Amino acid sequence: MKKKKINSNNLLLLITIVLFFVMYAAGCIVYADKGFTRFQTFLNILINNAGLICITAGMTCVMLTGGIDISVGSVVAMDCMILAVGIEQWGWSSPVLMLFILAIGIVFGVVQGFCISYLEIQPFIVTMAGMFFARGMTAVICKEQVSIVSDKIFTTLSSYKISLPFGGYLNKKGIMQYPYLRVTVVVALIVVLAIYLMLKYTRFGRSIYAVGGNQQSATLMGLDVKKTQMKAYILSSFLTSIGGICYCLNTMAGTTTQATGLEMDAISSAVIGGTLLTGGVGNVLGSLFGVLINGTISTLVKTNGKLISSWSNIVTAILLCFFIVLQSVFALVKERKSK
Repeated sequence: MKKKKINSNNLLLLITIVLFFVMYAAGCIVYADKGFTRFQTFLNILINNAGLICITAGMTCVMLTGGIDISVGSVVAMDCMILAVGIEQWGWSSPVLMLFILAIGIVFGVVQGFCISYLEIQPFIVTMAGMFFARGMTAVICKEQVSIVSDKIFTTLSSYKISLPFGGYLNKKGIMQYPYLRVTVVVALIVVLAIYLMLKYTRFGRSIYAVGGNQQSATLMGLDVKKTQMKAYILSSFLTSIGGICYCLNTMAGTTTQATGLEMDAISSAVIGGTLLTGGVGNVLGSLFGVLINGTISTLVKTNGKLISSWSNIVTAILLCFFIVLQSVFALVKERKSK
């Protein structure tokens, strides 16, 4: 039984990876004259979605337990507003504010996790309340857009480029341009690696899969289901706060409408990456490629120049339906083989 589950997991991951490479290769062929083949184009997808990668990694952990968290977009907006107002109006230093935001993420996760695991309230209801609370607090902190310009540490982190010694090209002026990464991408990749190792090699990671696979079986195995669920939500909120900081480093501003719909981007990326909505099957590497697929779709639409941005949502919806149907087929085949 365990072997079949692992095979399903790997197959979903393989389909996601192949789909990404096919889409990106198609973009390189169709839009080669618009610079799509440059390595910086791929790196820009990582840069633009660094915050989302962190958030999706946390969302994957929650979904593996069979739960969901729709508060992440609002929490990111609140984080950005706290950073912007804290720096520009309260006079706090950015390192102190970043630690404060991480602490808020942990508290947010404790409250939501306790309500879901120990009070046994539906995850959708609890996280919807969290979504409204965080979005409301964003407006309470400040109703206007606040740009971050005065903190040298934060502006340096935002603008700092990590140049790569390969993949360069000559621009129109004949100057060699080398591709670069941002600090946010390094943070996002470290998060993905840490969650991958945690899920694969630690007791807590194996417990997450066990709880999502079958809570009754997990209880009979001696696992503390409620504690595992609560830890998953704390981890998700903590990673959301890290993602919020990365998101703010990209936007350098706080607004009440920021990160609207980001929770749906995280959920769709996790599902496209092979994470089952019912829990128990998924991989954070698949979620990373799910984010890259969504980012590639948006880049293709922007590169085309003639399509409206809504086309990226349409294509994502089609892929999401495809993967949900695919997951249902795998579940049906598994059920028939187990009989």
